[in-house]
Amino acid sequence: GVDFAGVVAEVGPDVTRFKPGDEVFGGRNGAFAEFVIVPEDRGIVLKPESVTFEQAAAVPIAALTALQALRDSGQMQPGDKVLINGASGGVGTFAVQIAKALGAEEVHGVCSTRNVEMVRSLGADRVFDYKQENYTESGNKYDLIVDMVSNHSLSANRQVLQPDGRLVLVGGAKGNWIAPMIGPIKALLTSPFVSQELAVIFARLVAEDLVVVADLMSDGAVTPVIDQQFALEEVADAIRYSETGRARGKILIRID
Repeated sequence: GVDFAGVVAEVGPDVTRFKPGDEVFGGRNGAFAEFVIVPEDRGIVLKPESVTFEQAAAVPIAALTALQALRDSGQMQPGDKVLINGASGGVGTFAVQIAKALGAEEVHGVCSTRNVEMVRSLGADRVFDYKQENYTESGNKYDLIVDMVSNHSLSANRQVLQPDGRLVLVGGAKGNWIAPMIGPIKALLTSPFVSQELAVIFARLVAEDLVVVADLMSDGAVTPVIDQQFALEEVADAIRYSETGRARGKILIRID
């Protein structure tokens, strides 16, 4: 567990940014717990009053991954045409909304049949049901593809990118320990030899970016999608559910 949201119970003698009673959220290893200790200069920020603890707890790593994939690795510009492959998952649901908030002209999402309407409700202009159609054969050309699934080859993705387009890989394909690395390694080896930008992202837990996401939530531009909530003693069940790959958005652990 990394993501957390809660109330500051106690602070060290040199802490100046926070005080007991502050409502906060952020990221820190060991967050499957009633209490977590976080250095004040790391991934922790004040929670906006208009955002619930459940919403805040759903945000940190997934939303920062989406933000940094679009803004930093993907260098997204207002007016870009963007595709999110894996739009119904934890990162994808944020990526659709953040792309719209950053000024994308069109955002297309890819998901399974049961999630099409949900992804459309997040602001996607077009949604591909991957069981029915293949976005790499759609005739569309994208300025940016953010790919959480890696279920299409690098060459197939490049065919639907603009000549100066960008492909950002978030994670890799399912399989044994080496399978998720194959796509990112190919992208890194290919990138120097093609006009398109091919990048792999590993999210950084940056407090300033948490503030950006908090502001987007306060403005109503981003609303976390929460699938299920589990009690702390049900963490194993929550992880098993996560591993099915069928969760819509985020799974929460509730501390009663």
